[in-house]
Amino acid sequence: MPTALVIQHEDYEALAGFQKPLEDRGYRIETINVRDRDYDCLSFLEPDLLVIMGGPMGVYEQAEHPWMNHEIIRTAERIIADLPTLGVCLGSQVMAAAMGAPVYKGRHNEVGFSPLMLTEAGSKSPLAAIGDLPVLHWHGDTFDLPEGATLLASSALYPNQAFSRGPNILALQFHPEMGEDPSFAIWCEHGDPFIAIGGTTVERLYEDHQKHGPAAVAAGRVLLDRWLAQLEIRQA
Repeated sequence: MPTALVIQHEDYEALAGFQKPLEDRGYRIETINVRDRDYDCLSFLEPDLLVIMGGPMGVYEQAEHPWMNHEIIRTAERIIADLPTLGVCLGSQVMAAAMGAPVYKGRHNEVGFSPLMLTEAGSKSPLAAIGDLPVLHWHGDTFDLPEGATLLASSALYPNQAFSRGPNILALQFHPEMGEDPSFAIWCEHGDPFIAIGGTTVERLYEDHQKHGPAAVAAGRVLLDRWLAQLEIRQA
C-alpha cells in the first residue's frame, strides 16, 4: 500500500476534496500539523507521496514560524530526489522556495472563484481537467517560476499559478481541493480584512461557492487522480 504524508499548517486547511482520490488509489494517509510534537522528527523522504497544504503564513516569515526553514530544506531534499511531491497554495510557495525561487508578497490579494489560463503544457497535463472552470483562489503571496520548472497555468492577477517538473513534482497556487469542504466557512469567518483587501465580500464568496464549488472540486478530484495515475512511484 503506498503512503501519503500530508503536511498541514492549519487544521482547517486539510485535504478536503483531495482525500477521496487518494483513498481510491489505495494510499495510506498520514496527516501531521507543523506544530505537532513529532513534526521535526519526520522524514520527508520516506513516504511515497508528500502533500503540502496551505496556510495563512508566508514563506518569508521564518522568524515568526521557526519550522518554516526546516520545511523548505526537507522539501528541497525530496524534490532533488525526484520523489512525488504536491503543494497547494502555501505548499506551492514552499516548493518554489525549495527549488531556489523567490517568494514574496504580491500586489493584490486574489480571493474568490475565477478561471485559470492554461499554457500549452498545462492543457496537456492533468490540469486539463480544470479547463476554464472558475476555481478558488485565496492568496496574497506569489513566486517566480523556479529554474527547470514548466509553467502550467496563470490567472488574470498572477502569472505563476501552477508548475511542474517532470511527472513527480506539481505545485498549485490555487485551491482545486475546495468546493464542498465545510472548512470554507472557517476561511470566510476569519478572512477579514484579507477578503476585503481582495475586493470581495463574505456574502459574494458564499454565493460563488454555492454556484461554482461543486464543479470546481469535482474537476480538482479528476486533476489529482490523473496526476496520481502517472506518478513514478519507487518500487519496494
